[in-house]
Amino acid sequence: MRVVPIAAESLGTRSMATFVETRDVRILIDPGVALGPSRYRLPPHRLELARLAEHWDAIKARAEEAEVLCVTHYHYDHHNPEEPEVYRDREVLLKHPAEKINRSQKKRARDFLKLLEGIPASVEYADGREFAFGETVVRFSQPVCHGADSRLGYVTEVSIRDGESCLVHTSDVEGPVTRDQTGFILEEDPDVLYLDGPMTYMLGYRFSRGSLQEAISNLEEIMEKTRVGTVITDHHLLRDLAWRERLGPVFEAAEKRGVKICTAAEFLGQENELLEARRRELYASDDALGAGDP
Repeated sequence: MRVVPIAAESLGTRSMATFVETRDVRILIDPGVALGPSRYRLPPHRLELARLAEHWDAIKARAEEAEVLCVTHYHYDHHNPEEPEVYRDREVLLKHPAEKINRSQKKRARDFLKLLEGIPASVEYADGREFAFGETVVRFSQPVCHGADSRLGYVTEVSIRDGESCLVHTSDVEGPVTRDQTGFILEEDPDVLYLDGPMTYMLGYRFSRGSLQEAISNLEEIMEKTRVGTVITDHHLLRDLAWRERLGPVFEAAEKRGVKICTAAEFLGQENELLEARRRELYASDDALGAGDP
């Protein structure tokens, strides 16, 4: 199995878009990308805007290769309703648009389905279901909370199994912080886990210290009880410049168990570029350059 993160916070944008190729099928998970509209009371920097365009082009290119597209929920960093043509003639597996969904995402889902009419080869609602493509099995969790509660709605985690290899893509669980989020990962027993990570950049505001401790405990349990060898941690966590320190106990446990923890960029052999987390620094650099102009 080949796993290719396409866009992510460690690569400069908000996304968990991931291309997966097995012996049987090519799958694109969550073909969307976005930017934080305001960080440090600053709008996206020009470098972020340029990276956004690059990443959307890369997502569209992978969509042309893919035979199956999955959407785990209807936030805009996970799907893009403005260009429904990326789904043309593809098999599309969607989070259910009317069940276990909050009001905001229900409206987005309804609007998105209207845009998709007549475009995909097929559309299936994926919550809690399993799909086979040759010997590759794609399994979706039952809807789990987007975080510690249902305020932001629900998402589906995704498992892709190709023989002995298994990837679990958590979508937006913000942790994992709950037992059902963690239970799906334990049940699937992945060797690669792509985790959106605790939302520590909002620690003490929208993400509690108790939730952080739950996430740390759950990750330690996952490493103890599964065969996971690689944990890619990105998305919410990589909006925090102190992300490594926040997960200190997890890194210690991983070292003891021989588990590799890396970002999406590091998984690809690239340097981390935390453009959103460094937005204040990027603007300050621009100001310094401007101050030196004649």
